[in-house]
Amino acid sequence: MTAPTPLDAHLANLAAALPPFRQYEELLAGWGETLARRLVDGGRLLVAGNGGSAAEAQHLTAELVGKLRDDRQPLSAIALHAETSALTAIGNDYGYDEVFARQVRAHGRPGDILLLMSTSGTSTNLLTAAQAGRDTGLHCWALTGPTPNPLADACHDVLAVPSPDSQVVQELHLVTSHLLCEYVEQALPAALAAPGAPVRAGVEVVLDGGTAQQVDA
Repeated sequence: MTAPTPLDAHLANLAAALPPFRQYEELLAGWGETLARRLVDGGRLLVAGNGGSAAEAQHLTAELVGKLRDDRQPLSAIALHAETSALTAIGNDYGYDEVFARQVRAHGRPGDILLLMSTSGTSTNLLTAAQAGRDTGLHCWALTGPTPNPLADACHDVLAVPSPDSQVVQELHLVTSHLLCEYVEQALPAALAAPGAPVRAGVEVVLDGGTAQQVDA
């Protein structure tokens, strides 16, 4: 019998993970509604991961600050690893385990969302960030590989991709990011229609004359 090629093996692993992934439709729709309401109310999404998961985190925040499909106002989402000066300063002064937790304590406000991405669910810096998020009053969500794992236990909600292949886990985390953005954009009209909903899009810059000018993000 001919051994399967790398392509055959990879696609087989991906195909095996897709049917159980369907169980998360309700969770993702709920996350999208919650996130849309929080962002419209002036809150923010903080996202963190290591390695490939860091790239996934930055992909997600780019879709929210920019757009997925149709034009809309920018939404506040920060990939914590992308602030390289802060990341390296914190790592140098406090150790790598604190690189995300200290930023969570700096940027997070009660009711904000912290999304932590890990194929293994065992990264100490993400576990420390989850604890900092809970202590600060953030809602902590995790994207992981198979459970049980410590990160899933440390967060309020988890989407755990049921595959032993870390590459497949990361690929379905990307699918998750796209779907989460879809559900956020689907939920935005209702969130914007709620009382007191108009979101402040952009930042205020104080010019020499003292007037505040809003600049689109």
